[in-house]
Amino acid sequence: MQVTGETVDNDHTVADELIDVHEELANARITRFHWGLAATMGALTLFDGYDTFSPAYVIHYVMQPWNLKAGQAGLLVSSGLVGFLIGAAVHGLIADRVGRRVTLVGGLWIASVFSLVTPILGTSFWPFCTIRFLTGLGLGVLLPLATTYINELTPRHAANTYTIWGVGLGWAAGGSLAGVVGVLVTPHYGWKSLYWIGCFSFGLIPILHLTLPESVKFLALGGRTEEIKAILSRLRPEHAARYRDARIPMDCRATTEGAIVTLLSERYRGTTLFIWTSAFFCLFCIFGLSGWIPTVMLQRGETFAASFGFGALMQIAGFLGGLACGYISDRHGSRRAIIVLWWVLGAGSVFALLFSNNHLTNLSFVSAAGFFIIGGQFVLNNFTASAYETRVRATAVGMELSVGRIGAILGPWLTGLLQELYAGPTAMFLAITVAALIAAVAMAQAQGESQLVRHEGGGREATPATEGRRLMGTSKNRS
Repeated sequence: MQVTGETVDNDHTVADELIDVHEELANARITRFHWGLAATMGALTLFDGYDTFSPAYVIHYVMQPWNLKAGQAGLLVSSGLVGFLIGAAVHGLIADRVGRRVTLVGGLWIASVFSLVTPILGTSFWPFCTIRFLTGLGLGVLLPLATTYINELTPRHAANTYTIWGVGLGWAAGGSLAGVVGVLVTPHYGWKSLYWIGCFSFGLIPILHLTLPESVKFLALGGRTEEIKAILSRLRPEHAARYRDARIPMDCRATTEGAIVTLLSERYRGTTLFIWTSAFFCLFCIFGLSGWIPTVMLQRGETFAASFGFGALMQIAGFLGGLACGYISDRHGSRRAIIVLWWVLGAGSVFALLFSNNHLTNLSFVSAAGFFIIGGQFVLNNFTASAYETRVRATAVGMELSVGRIGAILGPWLTGLLQELYAGPTAMFLAITVAALIAAVAMAQAQGESQLVRHEGGGREATPATEGRRLMGTSKNRS
């Protein structure tokens, strides 16, 4: 039998090319459509970062009127993080079943509604904490799922840089914006103005409804080929004609395992536990320091504007640190080692705050702490997304940030308690230093993407299309 490229025999047509979705996405060049999706995820995480860090600028205004001790004041930040923990843990199970798009939109609705409710009903300690908890249920969806979404369409050559420009820039800009509002707006309009401004997130909801496509890799799990072809044609317009008649096999490996069981299976268990440990201690550092840095700097003699500005400075430095960490990782292929280095340097920056207290050193070492500790966390999120297969990826990133949020919850509360017990920030700085070093040690043990490659037998992710091309080649050789 002769194979012409049109038929194998009289009954089976093979003119339609088999498309490997993962390889098409991984080998794409960055297009305007990529940047449009990155901008959408950036806007989404901007509101997440803004709302997450805004309670740090409430503490100064309510401690005396609400008669709060330092440990209680830390709960103003931690209460929202409890909700975040639950939202991050649960959302992945939903997103891995019903889709990334609808789950993202739902999370934004929840966060926006309760941000509106906060200045209306959150006028004393327990109502404020309760509403922040409910807000956190929605916020817990946004950052982890945006990270999953953008990683699922990122070209391989820009795996870290592109995602940090999208998700990382938005989150850092949001945290910085909270500091700017804290400095410029709250002195005139009070702490409630933080949340009135946060309600602009409602304007993003119709944009998501109208423009956000479903994740291509999630569509591949369900064999929704026409939707995949339409999105691929926009991501890789030079191949649009090729996709028109292509066949895209359903990418769904048979399994009886649930997502959580898979994360803790023998194949993934070590990496999962080390990633969770790293996230726990890193987020303990980030939120312990970010939650208290405005108040601590006031105590150290900085002006009101400078003290509140330190919070925004940390977020800006964190984005730049994530960009640098991602860029080096993309160029040298050693993401784990660079993250470890970043956190060790971050621990040293916080430790240095113990030995000097003037404006220049405060500025330098707080900036360095944000650059290295927050910057490393951005790349940890990407590391996590690359370490797991598509069907459990959203759950994996959600669980990483969910376990991390336990550290984030304890961070503001324990660092506040340490200040209460030891009358100053010295014990707080020591605790954050030790936590950053533990995160670095745990990260050094994680395996990450290499185990996914080994398990799948070579490429980024083995797919039915890969197997299909192999079988087609075998058939041609027989002919």
